[in-house]
Amino acid sequence: MTPLEEVATIADVLVDVAVELDRKLMSIREIVSLDLNSVIQMPRSAGENIDVYVGGALIGSGEIVIIESIMGFRITDFRSEE
Repeated sequence: MTPLEEVATIADVLVDVAVELDRKLMSIREIVSLDLNSVIQMPRSAGENIDVYVGGALIGSGEIVIIESIMGFRITDFRSEE
């Protein structure tokens, strides 16, 4: 039985998918000084793994990809059950 066949009865249920690029602690002063098109520098470098969450649970990791002018995300690893 394929994974899709195993979840066939709930396959069309919508779930929240979040990709976390990074987190940064900022003061209120820094936040209110942001303008349209402001850039917030983050410590992560291109090519580093970023996390993928489904329904708030970490399910894997991946990398940012850019195809033509569209930014996307490629899943490179699913978290195994522990």
